[in-house]
Amino acid sequence: MSSPASASTRPTTDPRLSAHTTLRLGGPAGRLLRAEGAREVVDAVGSADAAGEPVLLVGGGSNLVVADAGFDGTAVLLAGRGMSHERRNDDTVVLTVDAGEDWDDVVAATVAEGLGGLECLSGIPGRTGATPVQNVGAYGIEVADLLVDVDLYDRRTRTVREHVPAARLGLAYRTSVLKGNDDAIVLRVRFALRADGRSAPIRYAELARALGVEPDTRVDPAAARAAVLGLRRGKGMVLDVADHDTWSAGSFFTNPILPAAEAPTIEGLAAWPAAEGRVKLSAAGLIQNAGFARGHAGPGGRVSLSTRHVLALTHRGGGTTDDLLALAREVRDGVADRFGVTLHPEPVLVACTL
Repeated sequence: MSSPASASTRPTTDPRLSAHTTLRLGGPAGRLLRAEGAREVVDAVGSADAAGEPVLLVGGGSNLVVADAGFDGTAVLLAGRGMSHERRNDDTVVLTVDAGEDWDDVVAATVAEGLGGLECLSGIPGRTGATPVQNVGAYGIEVADLLVDVDLYDRRTRTVREHVPAARLGLAYRTSVLKGNDDAIVLRVRFALRADGRSAPIRYAELARALGVEPDTRVDPAAARAAVLGLRRGKGMVLDVADHDTWSAGSFFTNPILPAAEAPTIEGLAAWPAAEGRVKLSAAGLIQNAGFARGHAGPGGRVSLSTRHVLALTHRGGGTTDDLLALAREVRDGVADRFGVTLHPEPVLVACTL
């Protein structure tokens, strides 16, 4: 763990990963490097590879659950900034964004310019490079709906692969071929956005009601962004250092997708049709129907379900990752015992398991 940092990267003095995750949990990294751009990311990762060290990329830390023992390797903080756009003849704009850009800053900038498409993804914490990895989605829109391509650093060949098409990334519900794969690292992301001053169609019923429009209506992107932020704040899903309901990794469990014949029938449980005779069930509804209420406390009250939304596991202060995982197991096992459905975590678990 003693190899020197590349001249173009910046070692940090405090290796604690808790300072770089929205849960405020996690032990130290063996080495923590700050990378200000794509070239520095490549240098930092190359330095770790040359030393035989594992690598952890850290953006906003909103999708990471890091073990209390930390990460025995090199953690690379994505801090590079850069954003540009190019107008096409078909009244769309291709937006190119560096992986280290704050995601909500990107969304806000596109809305301010009257570009439509990303507004429903407002208020999601983290860096842009993570959005295709997780196929981030909310309020009826996924990154897969807008993604054109990405630039990747291939650690196996030590080369940068430019303009890798979205179709080759295996984008699916909250996942991609990049998730859990350390061989390819996102350096830049490109999206196709609308340049006619209107949002993407409003598909999510709750958002349509908040906007007072019919589903599939297109609206002012700024109005859609404001409505999304309002809904997210009401669920504790907009970061606020003073609000422990936002000390979370967002939705901790994904909505399970099951063959329709195997899905439990629960009165009032939200469910949506999925491909090939399958159905997507509401993880929050399953949790509530299994007897877990908002604010349900974990070990010592140091962690709990959010007081506003049962799908978020929150750190109330003074807790540990082990506390959080104990609560997650309690919820997962409670749902499995009650309904025979196994919930799976959405965030990336680093050096720990559920």
